[in-house]
Amino acid sequence: MTQEEIYAKLQEILKTVKPKMDPARISMDAALTTDLGIDSLSMLLLSLAIEHEFGFQFQTQEPFKTVREVVEYIEKAI
Repeated sequence: MTQEEIYAKLQEILKTVKPKMDPARISMDAALTTDLGIDSLSMLLLSLAIEHEFGFQFQTQEPFKTVREVVEYIEKAI
């Protein structure tokens, strides 16, 4: 799966987790907390949705800062 395909799926997941978020704000360099308004509950829901969609479990406790970091992590995990 390419980074572009992962990014497209991640955009859909983000829209589900934060339905009121402006989809135009989602970019590879968008900061999860400040740009997209992801709080701790949203991060938990996002993590669960990513694990379900991509079929793996997160093996890190390091917080992700940007969409790009999440995409790169998923790419390595699958």
